[in-house]
Amino acid sequence: MPQPMIDPNRDQYPRISDLAAKAYTRIPHFAWEYLDSGTGYDVGAKRNVETMHDVRLTPKLLQGLFEPNTETEIFGQTYAAPFGVAPVGLTGLMWPGAEIILAKTAAKFRIPYSLSTVATESAETIGAVANGMGWFQLYPPRAAHIRKDLLKRAKAAGFTTLLVTADVPTGSTRERQRKAGVAVPPRITPMMIFRCAIRPRWSLTTLMHGTPRFRGVEKYVDGKDLQNMTAFIGQGFGGTLDWDYMKEVRRDWDGPIVIKGLLDPEDVKRALQEGIDGIGVSNHGSRQTDGAPAAIKALPRIKDIVGDRAKIVFDSGIRSGLDIARALALGADFVLCGRAFMYSVAALGSKGGDHAASLLRDDLINNMSQLGCKEVSDLPGRRNP
Repeated sequence: MPQPMIDPNRDQYPRISDLAAKAYTRIPHFAWEYLDSGTGYDVGAKRNVETMHDVRLTPKLLQGLFEPNTETEIFGQTYAAPFGVAPVGLTGLMWPGAEIILAKTAAKFRIPYSLSTVATESAETIGAVANGMGWFQLYPPRAAHIRKDLLKRAKAAGFTTLLVTADVPTGSTRERQRKAGVAVPPRITPMMIFRCAIRPRWSLTTLMHGTPRFRGVEKYVDGKDLQNMTAFIGQGFGGTLDWDYMKEVRRDWDGPIVIKGLLDPEDVKRALQEGIDGIGVSNHGSRQTDGAPAAIKALPRIKDIVGDRAKIVFDSGIRSGLDIARALALGADFVLCGRAFMYSVAALGSKGGDHAASLLRDDLINNMSQLGCKEVSDLPGRRNP
């Protein structure tokens, strides 16, 4: 009988932090800064992680022999686990072909992959790979005809759930990225060439894939001219989202809608009044303002407001299966992970998506076992009194 293949990455990179450390040595400095940075002094990004670590879960023991069940139903669809891949813009900068890698992982592990409007692959390409596991994230276009067409394309490509990003009313300062020279189109300088040269694997893979482009919106402007594309995105997306706009989105999209980025209780109450299907509790990974509260800190109060009237989708600060359990215990129905998956893809390339998914899944299962939780609903904080 053949012996099962041993994945050396399991022992070499058993934590997301190990993958982040490897990614740092594999991708150019400007790509690392785009992935890892927050904004301001990065206090908010650290706060997300540190506050998450402060959440304690008390085990309930003597449960006998059992295998935790992570299968989760949300928005009328059943997934193999209560987490998925968060939308990340300009993904191909951090690792070429990252969207396809992660969409394949989503299809294999039966978890959602969320495609950003400003990703480097189109909805048509990713929908075919994700095999029904696709969610689509909308950066609100100012032009109604572009919004309608984007949503029509996403629906036709098989995306099932819409995430409307509310927490990017305007661009943020992101000082680390500015110092690192992150720009679209890239600024070709001796330092930029040097930084690419000392990361040959990334550089060769990028040459094979070509310069990252915003393929999802190339239909609406000349995508080969990155200067025009950047100006088009800056002028044509964001800044106009309000409740009237959300009514228009509801008319254009006949599936579940999550407003992503809500932290204020009054915003949550209004979303419920408007009949929104999902509340996205997130501070955008603290990439927009350094002064926002940690997303996990806001979660319990929002759960008290929402109750069972809508689903809660959480992200920001997730670095482990235990963190997923923490968010679920404090009221989330589902969790999205952005940096965790991107660290893994940047570290391991085509193997990174599967590695991150299995690492997070197995850690979640292990912690559910340690806590005495046969189902997600058994997690401390979700248990019936």
